[in-house]
Amino acid sequence: MSEVVKTYKCPICGKLAPANKYRPFCSKRCADIDLGNWFNESYAVPAVDVDEQELEELEKALDEQLDRD
Repeated sequence: MSEVVKTYKCPICGKLAPANKYRPFCSKRCADIDLGNWFNESYAVPAVDVDEQELEELEKALDEQLDRD
């Protein structure tokens, strides 16, 4: 019986690569590029502004939940 080799696409360069220690990247180079993108703040998670009334409602709901537990 033949062995199945799982491959995936590198998120940086798009090259097909077998599973290795740099997964999900194909190489150390692509892993380092991704790390550099995080350090340079190229990746960002959008923030949502919450007004005072919403904040108070959330705090009240949290307090009620904690009181029940």
